[in-house]
Amino acid sequence: MKLILATFASLVLAMSTAHAADQGDPSANCDGSTQDTVECLNAKAAQWDKRMTVAYQVLMKKAEASQRDQLRTAQRLWIQYRDANCMYYALGDGSISRVDAAECLRSMTAARAKEFETMTEH
Repeated sequence: MKLILATFASLVLAMSTAHAADQGDPSANCDGSTQDTVECLNAKAAQWDKRMTVAYQVLMKKAEASQRDQLRTAQRLWIQYRDANCMYYALGDGSISRVDAAECLRSMTAARAKEFETMTEH
């Protein structure tokens, strides 16, 4: 199961990174064919992932040593949870499962990025 999750996460991140540069307006709708929608959502997830990483790095620099260790642990566990949660959608029936999994990845990563960005403002 860990291998499946790792493979899924690697595949999603590779796909999203490959298509992130091809996407224009980040607020644009991800309409079109299933493949186009998945690629668009993955590109948006990659953009949110970059924002999350930047905010995470800022938090790590601002935190006390004990907080850094806890934040690192929490983030690693959160990534495992996100990937496992989105895998649930990916294993569904039909092509809509690919869209659902991509939207799961996008929405969860966006929420985490926003959480970190809010924390950096304090």
